Amino acid sequence: MSFVCVRNIIPISGLLQEAGRGWRVFVCLVMIALQTLPQVTHAQTENNKILKDMTLYDLTVLDTKKQPVSLAEYKGKVLLVVNTATGCGFTPQYEALENLYKKYRDKGLVILDFPCNQFGQQAPGTEEEIVSFCQLKYKVSFPQFAKIEVNGENESPVFTYLKENGPEEKYEGLKAKATAKMLKGISKTFKKENDIRWNFTKFLVDKEGKVVGRFAPTTKPEDIETEILKLL
Repeated sequence: MSFVCVRNIIPISGLLQEAGRGWRVFVCLVMIALQTLPQVTHAQTENNKILKDMTLYDLTVLDTKKQPVSLAEYKGKVLLVVNTATGCGFTPQYEALENLYKKYRDKGLVILDFPCNQFGQQAPGTEEEIVSFCQLKYKVSFPQFAKIEVNGENESPVFTYLKENGPEEKYEGLKAKATAKMLKGISKTFKKENDIRWNFTKFLVDKEGKVVGRFAPTTKPEDIETEILKLL
């Protein structure tokens, strides 16, 4: 018995052999996939466990001169952590941030400034240029750090921690909600619901290192003052 093909005639026994060989290859591939899957899941579980067990104070960042700074230095302080940019529509918030810092630093408030160039490339300068701009224009005196990324594969562990351990970002009012939707649409790095939408997202951390608040770019620093006072 023969099977007629387009170009030649193949014995049915040969077809059965080919089918058997193809089936064995398929089974092998499935087994390899099944063996690999638990390893990936285990790795993801370990990463989540590490993230869950760590504290903000376990992390180290770089200052504007690329020298390491342990966040353990800020234990017992109330922290307002902000991703900033010098060429953004929200950049004037630097003035209000500095006012908050001067008003409450003696009571334990520290503002941590992390410039980021991921949103519209609005922080293109070097660390030296950013510091100079902030000091000359807004007289910034709170701690500033090296430029970082806040979303994606290369995001700072600090912002990974803040996003994973902080509350949801709240937008009050129709205008703020419309702005949030717009920022989400134009951001090229916003991939997950807890990702940073834009510059000047603010995280409030209490004296024990717990992330107790997340405030949108549209939230003015002075509007967070009441929440800060509760923690001081």
